[in-house]
Amino acid sequence: MSETDKINKQISKPEFRNIGLFDLIRYRFPFASIVSILHRASGALIFLLIPLILWLLDQSLLSENSFDIFKDAVSHWYVKLILLVLIWAYLHHFCAGIRHLFLDLDIGVSKLQSRKSAALVLLISPVLMVPIALKMFGVF
Repeated sequence: MSETDKINKQISKPEFRNIGLFDLIRYRFPFASIVSILHRASGALIFLLIPLILWLLDQSLLSENSFDIFKDAVSHWYVKLILLVLIWAYLHHFCAGIRHLFLDLDIGVSKLQSRKSAALVLLISPVLMVPIALKMFGVF
């Protein structure tokens, strides 16, 4: 065995096994992966619902009667929950997008800073949604 073969054996890459579907339940995702998955999901949700949102806006602006119908529909608690999910999706997508812009500028790319910024995104988006939810459900 040559000297390079010995060195290559010593420096061999570690073996990783694929994570199965049932392993995902036990797997502890880091904050950055949770933010990334939610960023993609919220972006897809916003993209898919843009036609519906624009149609509802168009219908609400047709006349005073159509606005009253829209206002009555939005007064139900389950419609408010759907709207809150959309608002959360927008807020999370916005905050995660700002985080990704900073990462693209090489700001906060170290492991610790990236973990902190991901945790911050997971904290800020619900905090921004709380006043909107309180206003929507008539607390103030």
